[in-house]
This record gives sequence, C-alpha cells and structure tokens, in this order.
Amino acid sequence: MIVHLIDGTYELFRHFYGNRRGRKGEDAPLGAVAGVLHTVLQMLETGATHLGVATDHVVESFRNDVWAGYKTGEGIDPALWAQFHPLEQALAAMGVKVWPMVECEADDALASAAHLASLDARVQKVCIWTPDKDLAQSVVGDRVVQVDRRSGDIRNDAGVRAKFGVSPAQIPDYLALVGDSSDGYPGISGIGPKNAARLIALHGSIEMIPEEVLKDRERALLFKRLATLRRDVPAFADVEELHWRGPTSSFESWAAKIGDPRLQSPRRG
Repeated sequence: MIVHLIDGTYELFRHFYGNRRGRKGEDAPLGAVAGVLHTVLQMLETGATHLGVATDHVVESFRNDVWAGYKTGEGIDPALWAQFHPLEQALAAMGVKVWPMVECEADDALASAAHLASLDARVQKVCIWTPDKDLAQSVVGDRVVQVDRRSGDIRNDAGVRAKFGVSPAQIPDYLALVGDSSDGYPGISGIGPKNAARLIALHGSIEMIPEEVLKDRERALLFKRLATLRRDVPAFADVEELHWRGPTSSFESWAAKIGDPRLQSPRRG
C-alpha cells in the first residue's frame, strides 16, 4: 500500500487565497474547506486508499515556550481562521483520519505518521503532501518522499540533497543556521544557505562546528530544537486506521452546508 499524508493547514491556506483571487476578494464562508475536500476526494478517486490529514487546531505550540518570536495565530484572516475547525469536522465526516494538533504542530503529526508508516512492512511508500521544507527531514531514501502539489516535484533523499545541499537528517541543522521566516526564527546572522550547507557538509552537525566558526552555538542549538520535528505523536496504532472506507452518515449534511453538490456521496474505497 501507499500511505498519503496531507498537510491540511497548508491546503486550507492554499485554497483560501486561491479562491480569493478567483472571486475577486469575496470569501465563501466554507470555500476553502470545500477546496481541501475536493483535493482529498480527487486523491481517493485516482487510487489513494490509505491517507491521513494533519491540521493545526490552534497555531501556537510548545515551540512558543521555547522561542518568544515563534509563529502565532496573530494576523490570520478571520475568514480563514473561521474555517480551521470546520475543516477538521468535515474531514472526519468524510471518513478521513484527522490529526488536530494542539500542543504540537501539524508538521509533527505528519513526521510521526510518516515514521510509523515507514516501519510497517505492508507499506510500500509514504508520500507527504506539503512543500514545507521542515518535512524534508522526514524523507527516507525512496521510501518516504515529499510531494509538492504546486510544482509536481517528488523529493526523495537525492532530491533533498540537490535542493538544500544536506541530507534529510541534517535539515534541522540547516534551518537552524539559515532560519525560517514562516516559523518566526531568524537563523544565525551572516550564514546564508550555501555557507550553511558547506559548514554542515564539512562538520556534520551544529554540535561539531568549531566555536571559532560558529560563535553563537547556544542560539543555533535553540533554533535546531525549533526545527526538529517530533516523531512521538500517537498518530495511529495500526496503519489500517488510515484505510478510507467511505463517508459517514453525517457527510451529506456537511456537503449541503458547504453548498457544493459535487461533494455528495463520494465513492467508497
């Protein structure tokens, strides 16, 4: 089987702003939710059988206690924020496994689910559907890959190395040095992507870079902690929990509420 893991928060943002451009600024109350459901439905109709969606039930996480400048929900468009929880409810009604994250982030759930699925001999491949560079650290050979829906790129181990100049396991070191503006930490001043990749290739990790080269080691290690995804989220006990067996009885009411007849009665897997 192939396991598909979807970044629900990313998909919600993608559809929200895509819809806004298409509707010239007018926001359908559940338009982004409908877009994500169509994305999942398309995957099911083209052969996906085992899938799960991770969402940020709240934006803040344990990382906000580690770094005061870490991303928060501040500034999220109210029309978008109002669709966070309905998305989780609609996906559950659709019969899809959902991981709404509170203490951790959606990325942690995806990393945990990918790790668990990769340990199962029944699983041929794990596809993580997100362009988020954090998730590159979860790539394992050709077995666990990252799929960028926008570009169509499928990034395996070699693809991660080609893009970032480091191995998947070294992505937290890389991000700690260069920073991640979307997550709210700046990296180490004076170290850009090429220099970061060179230092990591030469020394292996932040811990091994000499102090005279990396003077602010403590700050770099803090950022590495932020960049390192958790793999201990209890995503499932058995991978068969991700097997889609059709919508629940409440899904038709959700389709009606969303106002999209194309969502009614999706075919059972």
